[in-house]
Amino acid sequence: MFKAMLIKEFILVLRDRHALAALFIMPAVFILIMSLALKDTFNSGRALSTYAVIDEDNSDAAVRLSELLRENKGFAQQAISGSEWKHAQNHDIHFILTIPAGFSRNLEKNETGGGAALCRLDVGAEVKENILAIFKLELAMAITRLRIETIKDELAVYLPETAQEFSGMDFSPDKMVDVHFNAMTGNEKPTSTQQSVPSWIVFAMFFIVIPMSTIFINERKQNTLSRMNAMNISIPALFAGKIAPYMVINQIQVWIMIGVGMFIVPLFGAAPLTLGNSPGGLVLISLGLSLAAVGTSVLIAVTAATVEQATTIGGIINILLGALGGIMVPKFIMPLIMQKVAAVSPMSWGLEGFLDILLRGQGISAVIPESGALGGFGAGLLIIAAMRLKRSY
Repeated sequence: MFKAMLIKEFILVLRDRHALAALFIMPAVFILIMSLALKDTFNSGRALSTYAVIDEDNSDAAVRLSELLRENKGFAQQAISGSEWKHAQNHDIHFILTIPAGFSRNLEKNETGGGAALCRLDVGAEVKENILAIFKLELAMAITRLRIETIKDELAVYLPETAQEFSGMDFSPDKMVDVHFNAMTGNEKPTSTQQSVPSWIVFAMFFIVIPMSTIFINERKQNTLSRMNAMNISIPALFAGKIAPYMVINQIQVWIMIGVGMFIVPLFGAAPLTLGNSPGGLVLISLGLSLAAVGTSVLIAVTAATVEQATTIGGIINILLGALGGIMVPKFIMPLIMQKVAAVSPMSWGLEGFLDILLRGQGISAVIPESGALGGFGAGLLIIAAMRLKRSY
């Protein structure tokens, strides 16, 4: 009997082309789109903002300052004439750095002309405070390097050996700091694919509410559930016959989406997905997430009166959980308060588990808490669904 119930569920799901599209095609397309859309966000060569330099001093020191700023690829320097700066500031230029006349003289004297600053910085109104702070720090470091070079040139006349020691100093951040991302080698960096694939796997798994609710409600209308009750099929057996196929479908989803990230996304220019070091961890977190998704779907299916009602409620719940859980907007972009609110979404638990394996390179022990929480969440919803169904079964 149980085998027949499993076969029935698989046949009904395979007949529903719209459900199959929602379960497999939609998340694959989202993975591709979001991996490409976020590609530059994870690219270390992408400029944070643009700036232009207006040189009113026309000195070697001013030219050298502009060269030092260009070394930082995080800010893109663009050339404009002095008459264009106001127009540029209102459009595609975020910063206008003006090097005033007398800059080199004040720099050599190590003074700022009676309290006036060495340079003027005009900032676009849309520039965020953190970007402004980073640019000011970069500008201050460039001026400091310029002052050290000036001191070195002065020392070369009187203390050539000391000046030679100054020449050996390298202020490049890449030379001073060796950056290693979590559990990655020195040459390995996070990619947009590692963020988008886990996100849309989690989102897609919860969309089993569409085929499950459709089948369940149609069976209720056609008195199939009543006939099962007459055959003494218990609610646990009924649920088992419905849960098992969708758990299998969820696992197929997971590995198809991983395959899309590994083999399809790179064909369009984005970085390929790497599996991490724990396939067992992937299986564990996907099973926990699948149980949570199945529990949510079963509860909606036994509560809704019509297919339309079930798909509407299920869609709204999925979108809300996805928005809160960092699926649609990565959590590291959210403000701190929203990151804390995200902790209430089971999609966030599943996402963190997948990121632990695929992005942070951790093992199976890292996902045990999230997997346990998801499994408990799903089991709790199944119990509530069984209690509701018992009243009419």
